[in-house]
Amino acid sequence: MKEIFHNDWQQCLAEEMEKPYYQELRRLLLEEYKNYAIYPPMEDIFNALQTTSYQDTKVVILGQDPYHKKGQAHGMAFSVQKGVPVPPSLQNIYKELQDDLGLPIPQTGYLMPWAHQGVLLLNTTLTVRERSPMSHKDIGWEIFTDAILSLLNQKDEALVYILWGAHARSKKRLLNNPKHLILEAPHPSPLSAYRGFFGSKPFSKTNKFLEENNLRPIDWSLKE
Repeated sequence: MKEIFHNDWQQCLAEEMEKPYYQELRRLLLEEYKNYAIYPPMEDIFNALQTTSYQDTKVVILGQDPYHKKGQAHGMAFSVQKGVPVPPSLQNIYKELQDDLGLPIPQTGYLMPWAHQGVLLLNTTLTVRERSPMSHKDIGWEIFTDAILSLLNQKDEALVYILWGAHARSKKRLLNNPKHLILEAPHPSPLSAYRGFFGSKPFSKTNKFLEENNLRPIDWSLKE
């Protein structure tokens, strides 16, 4: 099989990517990219896994599906390309970051610095049609990303899952490793952030847990 990940995810997921559902997913995606505007660009679909290896993953922030407007999505949950205005949910994440850790509100929505420190920014569905949220929800991605979560659940090292919103929280059924920490809250979208997302302090709780397990805490600051 052609190498896709260039890190340990290649071996971790090799068997999964040979399964019939995944082969059908690939075939369908080729048709979709040919006939519609699909985000992120094909070469960015696996950016989260390319950037944060299985071994290096210390934190998982779980999103649902990519941003569906042109130029936003680049294969990392909640993140947008440099120079793109910060979307409302990410603005609320930044408000909580400021309230939790006293950090200034970042000027960029580009979350790659988090990923380089071991924060896997994973959507459960990895592609979307333009201006059609959840349009790729049932084409096989969630079987694949459930397999990723199940693999992470097997890790011996301490790991933090940050589950925001009902969809992400539904994945808790896959996560039963007593060495891991699960943080849950409502989604940071403007519709639900005031129902318990604000004040949930996920960033300080994550770092406290990592430090208690002798792991380097995350620098959440996103300095330019």
